[in-house]
Amino acid sequence: MPAARESLLDAAYTALARRPWSAVRMVDVAAAAGVSRQTLYNEFGSKEGLARALVRREADGYLAGVERALATHSDPRERLTATAEWTAATARDNALVRAMLTGCWGERLPSLTLSAVPSSSAVPAQRRADGPLPSPGDFVALVRDRAVAALSGPGAHKADLADLARSCELTVRIALSCVSAPPGEGGVTDLVRSALHRQPV
Repeated sequence: MPAARESLLDAAYTALARRPWSAVRMVDVAAAAGVSRQTLYNEFGSKEGLARALVRREADGYLAGVERALATHSDPRERLTATAEWTAATARDNALVRAMLTGCWGERLPSLTLSAVPSSSAVPAQRRADGPLPSPGDFVALVRDRAVAALSGPGAHKADLADLARSCELTVRIALSCVSAPPGEGGVTDLVRSALHRQPV
């Protein structure tokens, strides 16, 4: 990712942490990134293009963290537990990830449609992130499928893969429930370990 683009996204993220998206001004984002406002518009096309690119970046960062969590342990249950812990912690610390995972977009956040957005801008679509954004259900499927791919061995039977997929989806859904209603003592770790104790992994 070009340095100016990353700096602009960092500046937008910082601005969003300080004020509602409706109060974030493009000129301030550009100044904070040390580039001209024209550079900002050249890169993202519009304020909505900036918001969509920011959401896309945070989604990609969350999913990269899922990949790291799935590679942390040799025991499959611990790998799923690490994935649930990452999900809950990231959603707690990042309002955009929380909104993407739950579908609850507060008034402080950008108001975005999940579907693709038509645009007449000359900026390439991959830079503006005009394509569809993942819904909460999409994230469940993405994380489940990545977990199944990471945990299944070569030549796994179809029935075993179906059981594994159910266990992986259960883990994701437990983590998401902890985002919406934070658990008490023991947190997401105890809940996931308890659920997976009864599940084939």
